[in-house]
Amino acid sequence: MSRGVRDLVRGLDRASLATALPAEGGNWPYASLVLVAVDHDLSPILLLSDLAEHTKAIAADDRVSLLFDGTHGLDQPLTGPRVTLVGRAALSDDARLARRFLARHPDAEMYAGFKDFHFYRVAVERAHLVAGFGKIRWLSAAELNAVPASGLADAEEGIVSHMNDDHADAVQLYAGKLLGLAGSDWRMTGIDAEGIDLRQSGQVARLAFDTPLAAASEARKVLVSLVGRARTM
Repeated sequence: MSRGVRDLVRGLDRASLATALPAEGGNWPYASLVLVAVDHDLSPILLLSDLAEHTKAIAADDRVSLLFDGTHGLDQPLTGPRVTLVGRAALSDDARLARRFLARHPDAEMYAGFKDFHFYRVAVERAHLVAGFGKIRWLSAAELNAVPASGLADAEEGIVSHMNDDHADAVQLYAGKLLGLAGSDWRMTGIDAEGIDLRQSGQVARLAFDTPLAAASEARKVLVSLVGRARTM
């Protein structure tokens, strides 16, 4: 169950952000659409404007919820999966988190350097999974079991650049053969213990590994193996 939650959250590039408006806003719950990337430990990364209502709300009360909706395209959406992550948002000046977000959302570079935009990291405390009628459960942060692969966060930028610059054909095989996706300009945007993230224009995709990586040193073997699998299809 926890793997399904992690895969759903990592596979989406946007979420609905719920915050509590400050007293002068009437203390109303407030929901908005945000772009999101997810760190190796499943912490959501956001890029928010100081002028936005949700940012003003976070300044007054750091408690947030993020709804990740996996029901797109279903005839009966309420039978599909969705996950709400509950946690606390805090400003972050971690350059690695910024790079991970901008790799996921390259168009955001246009405004990421503006003085009124800042990155936030959400420390997840709980998750609420609805996987269809009657399939509902709360999970603690520990139960989410998002274990990063040793050294992979630091090695990620180099691995992604190497794959895009020197093995673009492999990335296309991942998308076209293993995921059955159309298009010929897919790029890798991230790699974590459980899979790789891909992007083509406004479309994102995720290729999950059969077995999670324990360390960054295992990445090359898995990526080569995936190419071999794709070429036999």
